[in-house]
Amino acid sequence: MKIKKKYIHLKDLEVYKLSRELSKIGWEIYKNMDWRTKKVELITSLDSIGANIAEGYSRYHYLDQIKFYYNARGSLSESCSHWLELLKERELIKEEDFKKMKSISEKLSLKLNNFISSTYKARKYQQ
Repeated sequence: MKIKKKYIHLKDLEVYKLSRELSKIGWEIYKNMDWRTKKVELITSLDSIGANIAEGYSRYHYLDQIKFYYNARGSLSESCSHWLELLKERELIKEEDFKKMKSISEKLSLKLNNFISSTYKARKYQQ
């Protein structure tokens, strides 16, 4: 049984919105850092989350989509489980910014995992 579904634009996806919010906060932190302490890898991995969601969302086959969503999940882990934690340990980030980014990243992680699961499940209805 085919179910007709409404197209959701990329900019309206909650996972994409959250990834953009993380990038925005990350950029504010980054641009205020001293040149010696800047971590380009943080910005690259933060921006990669949304980029991979966007690229996966534009793919037709569900396995292609999921591959990019997994890449987004890996970039999220790199950004927030590694670089963000290092910035906190080295006292290069305000506690308020750290907590805000952690909160968003935890919410995004859950939603991204659900998004991956729903992409798998939606395949059943495409056949």
